[in-house]
Amino acid sequence: MSVLLNKPIEYLKGVGPIKGELLNKELQIFTVRDLIYSFPFRYIDKTKFTSISEVSQSGEQVLLRAFLVSLKEVKGQKQRRLVGKLKDASGFLEVVWFKGASWVLKNLEEGKEYVVYGRVNVYKGKKSIPHPEMELVSQSKGVKSSLDPVYSSTEKLNNRGLDSAARKRLIKAVFDELDLDEIPESLPEYLAKKLDLVSKKQAIKYIHLPSSLHEVSKATKRLKFEELFYLQLSILYSKRRRQARIKGAMFEKIGDHFNNYYKNHIPFELTGAQKRVVKEIRKDVQTGYQMNRLLQGDVGSGKTMVALLSMLIALDNGFQACMMAPTEILAQQHHQSLSESLKETEIKVAFLSGSIKGKARKVILENLANGELDIIVGTHALIQDPVIFHNLGLAVIDEQHRFGVEQRSKLWKKNEVVAPHILVMTATPIPRTLAMTAYGDLDVSIIDELPPGRKPVKTIHMKESQRYRVIEFMRTELKKGRQVYVVFPLIEESETLDLENLQEGYERLQDIFRQPDFQISVVHGRMKSADKDLEMQRFVEKKTQIMVATTVIEVGVNVPNASIMVIENTERFGLSQLHQLRGRVGRGAEQSYCILMSGLKLSNEGKERIHTMTSTNDGFKIAEADLRLRGPGQIMGKQQSGVMKFQLANLVEDQTLIKSARSIAMRILDHDPTLENEHNEILKKQLKHYFSEHQDWGRIS
Repeated sequence: MSVLLNKPIEYLKGVGPIKGELLNKELQIFTVRDLIYSFPFRYIDKTKFTSISEVSQSGEQVLLRAFLVSLKEVKGQKQRRLVGKLKDASGFLEVVWFKGASWVLKNLEEGKEYVVYGRVNVYKGKKSIPHPEMELVSQSKGVKSSLDPVYSSTEKLNNRGLDSAARKRLIKAVFDELDLDEIPESLPEYLAKKLDLVSKKQAIKYIHLPSSLHEVSKATKRLKFEELFYLQLSILYSKRRRQARIKGAMFEKIGDHFNNYYKNHIPFELTGAQKRVVKEIRKDVQTGYQMNRLLQGDVGSGKTMVALLSMLIALDNGFQACMMAPTEILAQQHHQSLSESLKETEIKVAFLSGSIKGKARKVILENLANGELDIIVGTHALIQDPVIFHNLGLAVIDEQHRFGVEQRSKLWKKNEVVAPHILVMTATPIPRTLAMTAYGDLDVSIIDELPPGRKPVKTIHMKESQRYRVIEFMRTELKKGRQVYVVFPLIEESETLDLENLQEGYERLQDIFRQPDFQISVVHGRMKSADKDLEMQRFVEKKTQIMVATTVIEVGVNVPNASIMVIENTERFGLSQLHQLRGRVGRGAEQSYCILMSGLKLSNEGKERIHTMTSTNDGFKIAEADLRLRGPGQIMGKQQSGVMKFQLANLVEDQTLIKSARSIAMRILDHDPTLENEHNEILKKQLKHYFSEHQDWGRIS
């Protein structure tokens, strides 16, 4: 065990208690080991300098070697800034800081020669580099490598002298003292050899002190693979362990409930995809092990019907079923849908949420506990302690990313004899690489087919200058008896964003669509739940014709009569959000429209989002584009994105590596399920360490 690597970071020469505490808080660096496992995010090739006279294009990244000839504060109309002037043999160039002036003045010195790196900005013909990285030439020469690593930093770290250059010097000092053999190997020799991976100690050295891009590439390949491999190995190991240990309700037969409903009460022919998924679920629930299955399907693909048929299988085997949804209105709609579907059967369905109190609540809880209720639909109220099931066999969770993992885990405790089967549904299609990473512990079923005869929503991009045409089109549809959604990104005016806001939009629509011909509902996130539900219900019952809302209606309103979705400031929404909002229309027999409103100026990303929306209705293609544009964290939200915190791996760029890591992990576990073989001893040791650092919520749906 390395004494140096385990040394607390504050005891490293040049750190001390104050800087050590800052490294703890800002970067979670507590030991010297943490420091060398905090990798650079890019490199500057210090052999390729640009002369100032060659600097031309805005946006280009340049490396200069120049003298800082002046440095002074300048007062502007809105803010003060710090302006420096660089000089080399070919000319002069400004460098500018809009914040952090005190640190710059303290650390940079006029008359000294610097290596300067930054992105060029050209404004009204004047060239400058805002917030450049600058290092004295004398210090820069201290690093042997021509490739200079750049480490992530924060303003607090910069202000305390812990910027990228300082971190580089600390790491260089560690390597001067460190015996590389103290860095333990973490992959079996047979695996590293087969994949042509450098050793762990080589990878760590190459990533910090590379002599060439080839060494950076070899280090990155090794470290990325290890990161992805141990994630996949842990997920698959947990899944197999769960399957071996956790008994699930045994659904041995298909009986009268299922057969009667399937033959006599389904009002349409199931799609091939729905039939395939029902078979996958049937196979799962016959094994005697707990099912944990993710059901993906686009808006309108028929996930609820698959869930209902699965619940009927549970009933046929003497078990109860429940369905949990994130909002009261969505849970109510599921309850109404199931009740309507089962009205000609003897199956008893009930609804439970926090708003049901007193005697009504008591009766529901009693009937649930004594087995008189077959199916219960509700909100997170279902997982509260007073809710006791007689014999819960299947739990269906809709829009699972809205629930925390701990919330969902409470469903396990609702049957003391066997674990209920878990079916989690999402209408937000998840790209394959994201599913393998975030939900790799789940079996995945995909409904990739829409019911026949359903008309695709027509998506149109309109600019502010075309608003009159949009208003007239809305009026035409409203006169036909249809309803309209108008969605805004903000609730109240923001000084920083030039956006339409909900309040202004509501008032404008009131002026255009006057009472008594038209009534308008308003729904936003700051309203009380009861008020929100009341407004939504008025729209559902056609008492209002226009729904002005924020994205709270993204999930949970089913109004077949609504034929237009107008989305204001489209550029402010993510692709996944836009697709979900579009899914609120197109639920009836009439042709529906999604109108994407934007200003005249759009960023390249905004243009790509709008192009994606207008060119496809395929949720999986949209999800892939969203992953590429926004990254996994924003797509998954806070509850699910923890597993995506990679140091080096990238879910978009490293899809091949993810598939390879998963495939190799599967093969290893197929041959050695408990990792008892001598040549896998290192894997078992690393996996134990991995589990100690990553709480294993993965085993819960």
